[in-house]
Amino acid sequence: MTAPVPLRHIVLASASPRRLELLRSLGLDVEVVISDYDEPELPGIAPIEVARRHAREKLDRTPFPEKWERAVVVAADTVVDVDGDALGKPRDAREAAAMLRRLSGRTHRVHTAFALGVAGRETIEEVATTSVRFYELSAGEIDEYVATGEPLDKAGAYGIQGRAAALVEGIEGDFYTVMGFPLARFVRALRRSGFTLPG
Repeated sequence: MTAPVPLRHIVLASASPRRLELLRSLGLDVEVVISDYDEPELPGIAPIEVARRHAREKLDRTPFPEKWERAVVVAADTVVDVDGDALGKPRDAREAAAMLRRLSGRTHRVHTAFALGVAGRETIEEVATTSVRFYELSAGEIDEYVATGEPLDKAGAYGIQGRAAALVEGIEGDFYTVMGFPLARFVRALRRSGFTLPG
């Protein structure tokens, strides 16, 4: 059996500063390359499959110059699932407020999928799901949070690692899945691909 190889450099096919931060927290040197996939709406598809498809398409649509022919590339997507509807990033403050009203006082699920590509090997695709329960939110709380601008680049109009932490009553599952990248699942996928984290 071949000994695992320490992975030092990875290409992240995402503009998300949160995913960049999380990958760097593992000691990895991360190069960000934005995919040209624009995440179209996928009506009629279950939210968990929306996340899975977006992650795969981001990976497939990432430019792959010769210098990366031996690179490890990862893409990911997060979808908030309420009543079987996929909530992505709100288009504006009004839509953000509507999303938060829908989440108020309820439990919803967050699906984060990732696609891990290694040259010459089969792509690994995984999805992790965590349940999140919000407190009952007043109109004032929603307006105050939306006014920060934080919800506008977040799936479901909130970032659990930011000011929205005050809106969350509890979670069941992995915190990092809600933040946008299931670290433990990713590390295990790396191991299956023959890599370890840098020492």
